[in-house]
Amino acid sequence: MRISHLSLIIVSLAALAQSCFAQNAAQTATTLAPEIIFINGAIYTGEGFAEDQPQTVQAMAIVNGKVVAVGSNDAIRRLANPKTVVRDLKSVHAYLFPGFNDAHTHLGSAGRTKLNVDLTGVRSLDDMLSKLKTFADSAPAGHWLTGGNWDHTLWATRQLPTRHDLDKVTGDHPTFLGRIDGHIAVANSAALKAAGVTGATMPPLGGAIDLDAHGEPTGILRESAKELVAKVIPAPTHEDRRKGDALVIDDAVSHGVTSAQDFSDWEDFLVYEEMERQGALKIRISEWLPFKAPLSDLLKMRAHHDANDPMLHTGMLKGFMDGSLGSRTAAMKTPFSDDPGNSGLPQYSQAELNAMTAERAQAGFQIGFHAIGDKAAAMALEAFSVAHADQLLQRNLQSTQSMNGIGPCRPAGQPYEIWDEKIPCPAKGEASTPAWTAPRNRIEHAQVVDPADIPRFKELGVIASMQPNHLLTDMNWAEDRLGPQRAAYSYAWKAFLDAGVPLAFGTDYPVEPITPFRGLYAAVTRMNEAGTKTYFPENKLTRGQALYAYTQGSAYAEFAEKHKGKLAPGYDADFVLVDRDLYKVDAPAILGAKIVETYVAGKRVYAGAH
Repeated sequence: MRISHLSLIIVSLAALAQSCFAQNAAQTATTLAPEIIFINGAIYTGEGFAEDQPQTVQAMAIVNGKVVAVGSNDAIRRLANPKTVVRDLKSVHAYLFPGFNDAHTHLGSAGRTKLNVDLTGVRSLDDMLSKLKTFADSAPAGHWLTGGNWDHTLWATRQLPTRHDLDKVTGDHPTFLGRIDGHIAVANSAALKAAGVTGATMPPLGGAIDLDAHGEPTGILRESAKELVAKVIPAPTHEDRRKGDALVIDDAVSHGVTSAQDFSDWEDFLVYEEMERQGALKIRISEWLPFKAPLSDLLKMRAHHDANDPMLHTGMLKGFMDGSLGSRTAAMKTPFSDDPGNSGLPQYSQAELNAMTAERAQAGFQIGFHAIGDKAAAMALEAFSVAHADQLLQRNLQSTQSMNGIGPCRPAGQPYEIWDEKIPCPAKGEASTPAWTAPRNRIEHAQVVDPADIPRFKELGVIASMQPNHLLTDMNWAEDRLGPQRAAYSYAWKAFLDAGVPLAFGTDYPVEPITPFRGLYAAVTRMNEAGTKTYFPENKLTRGQALYAYTQGSAYAEFAEKHKGKLAPGYDADFVLVDRDLYKVDAPAILGAKIVETYVAGKRVYAGAH
């Protein structure tokens, strides 16, 4: 019986092997018939970016939305059949790079700005009022004027606008216009009246209402105080959201963005779902959820959509620790150098933050905290530390239970490590059980971080999700806000890398334009766009490091590094054709780079004039 039984096993294994071989052969046959190949190119696969030793190949083959092969022209041509489309990169004079993954966007608010009053780049209060008047004169009676993106630091006076300024041109239109950073807004008298905001109104925790010499609101509302007016503004219709979201997605792909990690309203996520169902969603979106929402609501939102959908899913929780440097609402350990009585506006007490973070981390959420100031970053790190301690405690409890046959297990005496992928069972060496993996929590922006706190990022596995293009705007006044000592360790991209901290790059669109080329230029030069001013150049990066942060670093930040961010067999065929070699052109030429074509899952979603 033993011999017969053994023979049966051998035959079964042979049959299984033959079946697997047949399946692999079929898969190979599919691989050998790509839908499209690119030849005669300088194709940057993404390999070697981190070491600044980029790999380039001549050709690439794609099937079913995936890269199946890269290599020489001859090798890739041999895979083609008569139905394969062949693209000659020489004919379009373009260089091929992995698609850009913008690790920090606000697509919904960008869309609504495009449909309302867009004040991006206005150079004076008069210019702001002129654009506002044009919009007000053509709007229906009583229609709310919203939008914004004004930046008073671009004006010669650098004075904040007031409700009285807006009242001159807005007539009967309630008006609420956000500053470009989204952390303060200006409302006219009609909007304040509609919201019931007066000089006696108490601002909510973490907010402020600016008052004039007579104790009346100036119209400037800071941080959470903005919600006093925002909550009475009529919600946009579904049609308006769809129109605005479509505009900004078109904007994104025209600038080479193939993935976006986004924080918009839940209603925008429903629009993205609708677009996906209709085959109209052109980029991959990982949608963040609001950290401050009740945990029960967060669990429902997470369960609403397939977490493994490669085009659209919910991702991390986004919370706000503070405001911005431009608005002087960033939470600082010591006061602003140009405003000695002001240390910013923290949005939480440490105890409340710790409790909420631990609860949400235990529910399995990745968490990202907006933190501009050094105090805000320290508070976020402390909350992550408490959450990690709580999670490790739970793991040890599970281990104790497993020793009694209840749950997961590990060898006796073996310490838990955050980065473990498996916990082997202790006694008989049975199959391993998946363990808790690092949550890859993030600090968004991390513009000013105490050097003593940078090692804590590494210790806690925290990602620095940063937007180097902010420096192009902020360097005009950042040193005034911070003083030379703090400014020297602001926007410290290289310091993070040197400490072993992962970087993920984005734009913070619409705070800054969604083009990645401004960020790449800023990262490798730390100079203004005119090339006339340098900001602490010791923290600039190599081109490979910057490109890595904008592709593979961003993919790692959303747990997608095994299928996104580079062009290798098995990876998503998300890539761009650029009109110049980003690795070899002079740094100023990066600013003028143009996208020739953008591809997502092997399908062209944008084609420029060429």
